[in-house]
Amino acid sequence: MTKAIKLLTALPPSQRHRLMTLAREVSFAEDTRIFEAGGVADRFWVIRSGAVSLDQEVNSLQRVTVASLGAGDLLGWSWLFPPHTWDFGAVAFSPVRAYEFDAAAVLELCEEDSQLGLLLVRSVAEVLAHRLEMTRGKLMEQYTLHRRGVL
Repeated sequence: MTKAIKLLTALPPSQRHRLMTLAREVSFAEDTRIFEAGGVADRFWVIRSGAVSLDQEVNSLQRVTVASLGAGDLLGWSWLFPPHTWDFGAVAFSPVRAYEFDAAAVLELCEEDSQLGLLLVRSVAEVLAHRLEMTRGKLMEQYTLHRRGVL
C-alpha cells in the first residue's frame, strides 16, 4: 500500500518556500461546498485545519463520500490535468482553514523552476496513487457488504 504524503512537506525547503510565496490563506465554514464535479479547476488548496469530504454524485438525490481529507492534505488535483475540471465535489465537513494556490501562477512558477515542477508533479502523482488505493479498498468493502446482503 502506498503511504499518504503531505504535499508541502514532500517538497524540499527551498521549493516549498517558492511555492508558499503564492499561497493565500482562506477559510470555509462547515457545510460549505468548496467545488462541484464538472466545475472549472483553476486552483487547489492545502488544508491547514479542519476536514473536507470528497464526494461523487450518484444521482440527483444521493452523493457518496469517496475520501476524507485533513490537515496537510492536498485538496484538488484536476487543475494539473486537462480538461481542468473537477472530477469530484468537495464540502467542508468542519470549519476549514487552508492555503489556496492559483493554478496558473503555480504552473508559471513550475515553468520557471523545472525542478519544482517535477517535484510537484511527482508529489501529486503520489497523492493520486494513495487515493486510488484507498478508493479501491472502499469499493471492495462496499462490494463485499452488498454481496452479503448488508447493503
